[in-house]
Amino acid sequence: MTIGIMEVNLVDAHGLTKSDFLNNIDPYVLIKYKSQEHKSTVAKGQGSNPKWNEKFSFRVEFPGADEQPKLVLKIMDHDTFSADDYIGQTTIYLKEVLELGVENGTAEIRTQKYSVVNSSETYSGDIRVGITFTPREETETYGQEFGGWKENRW
Repeated sequence: MTIGIMEVNLVDAHGLTKSDFLNNIDPYVLIKYKSQEHKSTVAKGQGSNPKWNEKFSFRVEFPGADEQPKLVLKIMDHDTFSADDYIGQTTIYLKEVLELGVENGTAEIRTQKYSVVNSSETYSGDIRVGITFTPREETETYGQEFGGWKENRW
C-alpha cells in the first residue's frame, strides 16, 4: 500500500444555478475524500461565477478498500438567516491518477472543467479543479509505529 498526499486546487465556477429567490448566491464548496472533508471560503457577493483559487490537501492510501476512489465537490449557497442551500455537486474518479502517481512518483490532472449536477440530476454550471497526487517516499518516514511504540530509523 502506498501513502501519499493529494492536493486539490479549487479554481472557480461558472454559470452556477441560482437557488435564492433574490438571485444572489454566496457559494462555497465542501470537498470530500473518504472520511476527510475540507470547506472552501464563501465567495461572498460573487454570484454564479465565483473564484476561490484555494488548495486543499488530503492523505491518501492506495490501493485501499475502495475499488473506485473518488473526490466529491458539493457546492452550497451560504445563507445568513436560514439553512444553506444545495446548488449541486460533481464527482471526480481518482483511480487512474493515483495509479499513475504510484508508478511515476507523481501524477496530475491539470485544471479542467467538471459539470455540476443538482439534486434533480440537471446541469447547474461548471467548476474548475486541478489535482496532484504525490506518494511519500519510504525515506521520508523517520519513524514507524508498532503497537503504540515508535521505532526510529536514524
